[in-house]
Amino acid sequence: MSGSFYPKLAATNIRKNARNYVPYILTCIFTVAMYYIMKSLSMNKGIDNVFGGGTVSYTLAFGNKVIAVFAFIFLFYTNSFLTKKRKKEFGLFNILGMEKKHIAKVMAYESIYVALLGIGGGLVFGILFDKLMFVAVARLVKSEIPLGFYVSEKAIVSSLVLFGILFFLIFLNSLRLIHLAKPIELLKGGSVGEKEPKAKWLIALFGLACLITAYYIAVTVKNPLAALSLFFLAVILVIVGTYSLFTAGSIAFLKILKKNKRYYYKTNHFISVSGMMYRMKQNAVGLANICILSTMVLVMVSSTSSLMIGVKDIINDRYPYQLEFNTYTNDIETRRDITDIVNETASEEGVGITKQSVYTDIQFSALYRGGSEFEFPKDNDMDMLDYVYNLNFITAEDYSNYIGKDVTLNDGEVIFFSNTEPFEQDNFKLFGKDYTVKEHTDNYITDDLMDKELVPTFGIVVKDMDVINELRTEQEKVFGINSSMVLSHCKIDTDIGAEEQKSLYKKVWNKLTEYGEKNDVNFTTECRELRREDVYGLYGGLFFLGIFLGLLFTIATVLIIYYKQISEGYDDKNRFEIMQKVGMSEHEVKSSIRSQVLTVFFMPLIMAGVHLAFAFPIVKKILIMLQLNNVKLFIACNIGVFLIFAVIYIVIYLITARAYYKIIKR
Repeated sequence: MSGSFYPKLAATNIRKNARNYVPYILTCIFTVAMYYIMKSLSMNKGIDNVFGGGTVSYTLAFGNKVIAVFAFIFLFYTNSFLTKKRKKEFGLFNILGMEKKHIAKVMAYESIYVALLGIGGGLVFGILFDKLMFVAVARLVKSEIPLGFYVSEKAIVSSLVLFGILFFLIFLNSLRLIHLAKPIELLKGGSVGEKEPKAKWLIALFGLACLITAYYIAVTVKNPLAALSLFFLAVILVIVGTYSLFTAGSIAFLKILKKNKRYYYKTNHFISVSGMMYRMKQNAVGLANICILSTMVLVMVSSTSSLMIGVKDIINDRYPYQLEFNTYTNDIETRRDITDIVNETASEEGVGITKQSVYTDIQFSALYRGGSEFEFPKDNDMDMLDYVYNLNFITAEDYSNYIGKDVTLNDGEVIFFSNTEPFEQDNFKLFGKDYTVKEHTDNYITDDLMDKELVPTFGIVVKDMDVINELRTEQEKVFGINSSMVLSHCKIDTDIGAEEQKSLYKKVWNKLTEYGEKNDVNFTTECRELRREDVYGLYGGLFFLGIFLGLLFTIATVLIIYYKQISEGYDDKNRFEIMQKVGMSEHEVKSSIRSQVLTVFFMPLIMAGVHLAFAFPIVKKILIMLQLNNVKLFIACNIGVFLIFAVIYIVIYLITARAYYKIIKR
């Protein structure tokens, strides 16, 4: 044969199978472009220069790994549809005299063409849209956009290596399937039906048990730290349960429909149920994939959207004051010096202080199981997390200044505050010492307290600094090098703008540095406006990643649905032709198709909605760790994202149902 025979035949095959190949090639281009953009952004030096701490780079690098893993799984999966449709064609080549080594050459050229189009097109689009994506990230995190066009050579090499290996492995897998099959199996490989499957109730019950367990974990978890560790277990259980229920439960569902004579013995239902019954094994896997991908899109986009929309509230909750200057000291004179430095610098700059909070506290964790005694964990036991409380102590003098009236306490007396359920006890024991609760209050310095859902807090007003120092010594015996320090705070709000706040912060910081070196005092500082860049960088990066991956998974969902419908259309074509020859009208054909598609098509969407609803409590706990406390916003984002995705899903249904009918109608 001529040396150009195989390349030409491969090109002709791709052209004649354009209905199947074009969506696959476009998906390859899209996936490569996404990988390149994410890789390029994660290595773009402009990201590090623009955003604080490299948070966006780290987030994008993580997303890049997700895309790489996803590309392997997804492209292998979609290629299986192509291989199935091509089996008959390769079988015919084999019957006409082409040996399998010749078929292998054709497949090799086809793989080369697809790889060149996919990788080449993906890199071209990736390079073209890379700058646009960089601008989008910069806009999200409220940063300036540097000029210039950036092409990442490392990202290009990484893309070529990753997808080169991927397409080679896909080719080897396709070659394996063709090589192991006999010619007659190849001829019938695209249309071989399945035996009527048995309802595997044990697998269905196992899948249901996995989902119930995952839902139970998601609904009952109380502590956000526990939620983070249990989230991945719940995800695995949901995936296993979904696949088990769709593969075994869907068959059981169809058998129930079949036993319902009023439903089953109708023209459209009879044909659709019986048709799906005989290929439900393959059908169920596709439906499960659609459900899992849909759930991933819904959870990622709703949570990251909530963070981005609520970022202003998050910043204000995390940094209630514009400027904070905290000193590791229990010395009142040192605290007074720090406060004087802050006030004098503000006065020198002509800055008006509109609000100021000055106090000294110490806080550490303890276990509280009810009753009147606080305990301390002996080891890191996750079961203890639900009993962890944060204890915050201030002096009666600072409390008096805060509430605006004098408060005096005797030895062993305290004033007690709880930011969760009320503390009903009139006394308690801590470090073996008894304390009497003189008063329960709702008015406490909460500027430095953790969110009540992250770690519930008891605020305790004690007599004086001697008690604070005693507590410091006792908790050091328990926690050792992890013990807490006494911290003195000076927090202010001003009447100036963002840039002036940064300027004042730097000048105070310089004076505090000089004071600290001279007097051997350590301190920490916070500036809300400087931290705003970091927060926007983190949440903007997460939002970008959520939308980016959400778009990728949505495209994957569309493609799986498309191939599923096209594949089933070709499988059902002969069956409907026979039905029409024996008297089935065109209206009845459409009615049967509609019944078949609707019976299972919206199962993944409904199931994804159920997954999203049960995931809400555990995801909410995780978002609390990221300072998002606006539950109403998160609910609204969940509902909004689900409705938008449902509209997209319905549009996909209308398009694919039409394509399915066109195949049947030929």
